[in-house]
Amino acid sequence: MSTRGRIVFAAFLATVAGAAPLRAQVPPDLTGVWTDYVEPQQPNALAGGQGGLAPSLPFTDEARRKSDAYRKLVSATGDTPGGFCLGPGVPSIILGGATYPMEIVQRPEQITILYELHNDVRRIYFSARAVPEADRVPFRNGYSSGRWEGDTLVVDTVGIKTTIPSYQMMPHSDKMRIVERIRLVAPDYLHDQITIEDPVALEKPVTYTLAYRRMPNYKMVEFVCENNREYTDANGAVKLRLGQ
Repeated sequence: MSTRGRIVFAAFLATVAGAAPLRAQVPPDLTGVWTDYVEPQQPNALAGGQGGLAPSLPFTDEARRKSDAYRKLVSATGDTPGGFCLGPGVPSIILGGATYPMEIVQRPEQITILYELHNDVRRIYFSARAVPEADRVPFRNGYSSGRWEGDTLVVDTVGIKTTIPSYQMMPHSDKMRIVERIRLVAPDYLHDQITIEDPVALEKPVTYTLAYRRMPNYKMVEFVCENNREYTDANGAVKLRLGQ
C-alpha cells in the first residue's frame, strides 16, 4: 500500500473508532396493532398478582364498603357496563382491552389508541393540543395528555367519571389520576406501567404492568355489542349471540 493509501486508511479507522454508537429512535415508533403478551420468565405476572394485576387494593374504609356493595350487586344481577354494551372506561379499558387487540396511530401532536373491545378510542394529546381544564367535563376515558421522556411515552389521565366502576371494581373519586409509562423493551414488544392514584379511595398508589407484542399482519375488526347479546352457556362461559 502506498504512503498516501496508508494515511487515508488510518484516517478511516480513526473516524470509525471515534464514531458515536448507533442509538434507538427517539421517540420510538409505536405504530401498529398490539395484543397482550405473557412474559416467559413470569408466566402469571409482570408486577405482582396474577396476569399483571395487583393482588389486592389498599382501599380506604369507605371505598371498601362501596366495592363490597357493588360486588354483591353484580353477583346478584350480573349488571356490568359490558352487560349494557357500555365501554368500561379508563383504566379498565386498558386492562380489559389487553385481551383484545389494540391499534396505535402515532402522530407528532397526538397518539390515538383504537381498542377492538367495544370499538373504544383513546386520544392522547401533547401539550399544544391538550384540552384546557376549564373545558373539561368528566368522561368515561377522561382526558389524556402525553409527553416523551427519552424513549418512554408518559401519559397522564384525569377527569374520569366517578359513576363507572374502575380497576377491579374499584370505586374512585374525581381525584383519581392514572399515569402510564409506555416503552418498547424490544422492537416488537411493549410494556405499559400503570400507576393509579386516588387519595380518597386508595391509601397508597397501585402500580401494575401490562406487556404487548406487535402483530404486523393483523387487521382490526368491528366489535358490535347490541341488544345486550351477552349470555352464559351451559358450561358457565360468557358468550355473545351472533347477529344476522
